[in-house]
Amino acid sequence: MASTTDDGAAGRQRTLAPPFRTLRFRGGSWVIASLLIAGLVSVPILALAWQAAQGSDGLWTHLARHVLPHALTQTAILMAGVGVLTAGIGTTVAWLVTAHDFPGRRMLEWALLLPLAVPTYIVAYAYLDMLHPLGPFQSAVRAVLGYDSPRDFRLPDIRSMPGAILLMGLVLYPYVYLPVRAMFMTQAANLVEVAHTLGTTRGQIFHRVALPLARPAIAVGVSLALMETLNDIGASEFLGVRSLTISVYTTWVTRSDLAGASQIALAMLVLVVALISLERWARRKQRYSVNAQRARPMARQPLTGPLRWVALTVCLVPVLLGFVLPAIYLSVEAWKRFQFAGLSSRLMGEAWNTFALSAVATVAVLVCGLTVAYAARIFPQRGMAVIHRMASLGYAMPGTILALGILIAAGGVDRWIGRTAKSWLDIDPGLVLIGSGVALGYAYLARFLAISVGSVEAGLTRIPRSYDQSARTLGHGIGSTLRNVHLPLSKAALAAGGLLVFVDCMKELSATLLLRPLNFETLATHLYGEAARGTYEEAAIAALAIVVVGILPVILLARVGSGRGRS
Repeated sequence: MASTTDDGAAGRQRTLAPPFRTLRFRGGSWVIASLLIAGLVSVPILALAWQAAQGSDGLWTHLARHVLPHALTQTAILMAGVGVLTAGIGTTVAWLVTAHDFPGRRMLEWALLLPLAVPTYIVAYAYLDMLHPLGPFQSAVRAVLGYDSPRDFRLPDIRSMPGAILLMGLVLYPYVYLPVRAMFMTQAANLVEVAHTLGTTRGQIFHRVALPLARPAIAVGVSLALMETLNDIGASEFLGVRSLTISVYTTWVTRSDLAGASQIALAMLVLVVALISLERWARRKQRYSVNAQRARPMARQPLTGPLRWVALTVCLVPVLLGFVLPAIYLSVEAWKRFQFAGLSSRLMGEAWNTFALSAVATVAVLVCGLTVAYAARIFPQRGMAVIHRMASLGYAMPGTILALGILIAAGGVDRWIGRTAKSWLDIDPGLVLIGSGVALGYAYLARFLAISVGSVEAGLTRIPRSYDQSARTLGHGIGSTLRNVHLPLSKAALAAGGLLVFVDCMKELSATLLLRPLNFETLATHLYGEAARGTYEEAAIAALAIVVVGILPVILLARVGSGRGRS
């Protein structure tokens, strides 16, 4: 009788739980899919290397002698200046709002993130018009000083290397502020208290205790800011800085030298690899930078007298210059333009192009990111870590490099499709991938897949693995467990990742300039075109729309930060 009962229980167990081999086979399909996705991200690099090896019809000597040295020098100076400025601003304001209490501190905790909502090319566009010799600022200064003409008095031109460093630093410092503030907030209070008992002043605590512990976070933030600087194309061109990114774009578009542009792009990749290696080297001992004890957060020290107003001013200036002034300018100019001409059908069409393309790309990025992250959960082996890094490689690549590699690969596929269709069907389909926008969507996928993978992984890591085992005993396979367990529990992470990807797709300029189909414009390319022609007022509405949408992830980051660090 017992034997019969045991046999029945075993039979029910076999019915409920799929065999291990079946689960392993199904899981293998997820791994294969994630490997294919990672391969798609790697294709642009291989295409660049292949094209660069073809030579540039004798132009490489000219590029190496006259273009590359100047571009490398300009890029190095720009990145060094932006790195120093973002590290200084981000670390200083993070320490002030974390360790001290002064008027307006609660508002500044989230307001210091607002410059993230404004792309660098929009800030450059706004300040170029505001600080133009005939613009409102210089006109007001001349009126106060009693001058009648710009020939009598004018301020230094913002189109310069110092101007580019200053504007980019004011926009990109939140990349340092976020991780450094998180590091300060998680440091144990007893470290500060011990330093106090040894007679250390608050300023000495910052230099001797807090700053050394925050160096890995500073390195992470600065490396992100520098990669954004390297990726920039609009601000650098508007401000007269001949960076490597501009050299790649002009070598391809102006000189029609695809191989030469590929060779310059590979030189940029060397810089990217060096930045990533430097960041990893700086974090090699990060496990020692934070006390593992669950200590209370650092107590804020109230500032009194003039010091509290100094702290308020130091924290308020980056917000005013990096967000408030450009936003006010864009709002005023957009309202003037709306009163004069309303919303043109062309602008509405470009807004629809931007929304539709970003929405489709966001869905594709989320699906691919979910595939890679879920495969890593099913098979947490070293091989999946390699696939994960391959899939995240595109985010570390400047958009111009990525777009150029995709342009080469997609152009080759389009030529093959054209030859095949001509020989078999006697028709010419044209540029199927590039002309339809598929290549541009591919660029968004490769560029922002890392955001999706990271967001999905953050959601999945909060789900205990015991849930997976329970679902298996109830007869659910891998796909069924994903649908019924993981997706409902990680909806918030998916939504946050989707929002970040959507906004980044809307703001992306470098890849869109190179890969957009003919007669296809987005808000970002519309703004670039109008600013390049000097008709700034025509682009104010498009710029304001991008800024308004860009505020959404800033609100999300502010809510997450306030929920984690409120004390």
